[in-house]
Amino acid sequence: MRVAVIGGGWAGLSAAVELAKAGTRVTLFEAARQLGGRARSVEIQGQRLDNGQHILIGAYSETLRLMQEVGADPDRHLRRLPLQLSFPASRPHPFRLRLPRLPAPWHLATGLLMAQGASLAEKISAARFMRFLQGTGYCLAADCTVASLLDRHGQQGSLRRHLWEPLCLAALNTAPQEASARIFVNTLRDSLGGGRAATDLLLPAADLDRLFPAAAADFIAARGGEVRLSTRVHSIDASFTVAGEPFDRIILAVGPQHAATLLAQQQETTAVARLLADYRFEPIGTVYCGYPPHLRLPFPMLGLSAHGSGQIGQWVFDRGALCGTPGVMAFVLSGHGAWEAFDDRSLLTALDDELAAALNTRLPAMLWHRVIRERRATFSCRPNLLRPSARTARAGLWLAGDYVCADYPATLEAAVRSGLTAAREILLRG
Repeated sequence: MRVAVIGGGWAGLSAAVELAKAGTRVTLFEAARQLGGRARSVEIQGQRLDNGQHILIGAYSETLRLMQEVGADPDRHLRRLPLQLSFPASRPHPFRLRLPRLPAPWHLATGLLMAQGASLAEKISAARFMRFLQGTGYCLAADCTVASLLDRHGQQGSLRRHLWEPLCLAALNTAPQEASARIFVNTLRDSLGGGRAATDLLLPAADLDRLFPAAAADFIAARGGEVRLSTRVHSIDASFTVAGEPFDRIILAVGPQHAATLLAQQQETTAVARLLADYRFEPIGTVYCGYPPHLRLPFPMLGLSAHGSGQIGQWVFDRGALCGTPGVMAFVLSGHGAWEAFDDRSLLTALDDELAAALNTRLPAMLWHRVIRERRATFSCRPNLLRPSARTARAGLWLAGDYVCADYPATLEAAVRSGLTAAREILLRG
C-alpha cells in the first residue's frame, strides 16, 4: 500500500511517521522549501529563530511521546518549568501565581492560595469554579463564550484578568468574548485539572526544526519513506494521482483554507469543502528584538498586560535564558486586537515601553528587530464550530490538521493527534 501525505506541518509529519513505523510506503509532499508548516524555523540576523514563539505544556502527551520516538529528546530540547504567571506592571498590584511541585490537586490549591495580587474572595471563587468543572467531568451542557462562562461563575477581578483570560487567549488564540467555552474547558481538564506535571510549561530551548520536523524527516527516510519539498499539489484526481504518481490512500494535512480548495474539486467532498471555506481565522504576531546581551528577564516568560488593560503586549520570552541567544526577546501577540492597527515602528516602540515598565528600568537601545505577522495563524475557535472528521466521504481520502481534532483548539498537540488518528485509521482499515 502506498500512501501520500499532502502537507509537511506537524499533522502531516505525525501521520507519515506513524505510517513509516508500520512499514507502509509513504511519500510526504510539502509546498514550501522546509517542513513545519505554521510552526517552523526562520533565519533572522544570522540566527535560527521561529516564525512564532510556541509554548508546549506537560499535558501534550502525544507530542512528547512522538518527539521521543523520532529521537528529538524532549528533556534536551524543552525547558520544563512549573507554571508561573507573572505580571509585574499590573495595577493596582503586581500579579504572580506559581504552582509548586506538589501532587495534584494540592499544587493548584496551594498556587491559588499563595497567588499575589488577588483577593481571598477571588481565590475562593476560582477554587469553586474548578470544583464545579470537576463535578461535571469538564462537560458543559451547552457551548457558549468563555466570557459568558466566567460571568456565570462569578470569575471577576485579578484572577480573571491574569489567569482565565490569558489562558484562553494563549490556548485558543481567540478572545474570551468570542472563544468556545467547551474547548476552553477541555484545555482546563487536561492542564489545571490533570496531574501536576500536566501544568508544567515546556519552553523550546532549540529552534522548531530541531524540536520535531528534522528528526521526523530522518525517521521517515530511514524507514523507506520519502519527503519531497517545494512540491505543491494542485489537485487530487479520481485515481489518487499525486505529482504524476499513483497512490492507494491520501492524507490531506494542509490548513483548512487550502483543504477547502482541494476538496471542492470532487463531488463527494464538496460538503466538507463548504464547511471549511466558512472558517474564520485569528492572527499571531511575533516581534523579535535584539538588545545588548546583558538584558535578561527575571523569568523566561513574563506577562506584559492583562486582557483589556489597554496595553497591547501580552507575553515576552527571554530567548537568552531559553536558547542561549542573550539579549533576544520574543514578544507574542495572540488573536485579533489593537496591535494589528500598529505599523511595525509603532509596535516596536509600544512593546519596548511596556517591557521597560514591567522591568521598572530604562532599557538599552535595540540592536535589531523583526516583526512577523501570521494573519491566518489559527482557525477562530468559536462556540459550536463544526469540525470535520478524519474520514471523508471519499473512500481512501483522510484529513489531518488541528481543525480536525474536535476536542482541542489549534495547538501542536491537536495537529499531532489528528495525524496519528488518520494514519491509524488507514492501518486499521487497509
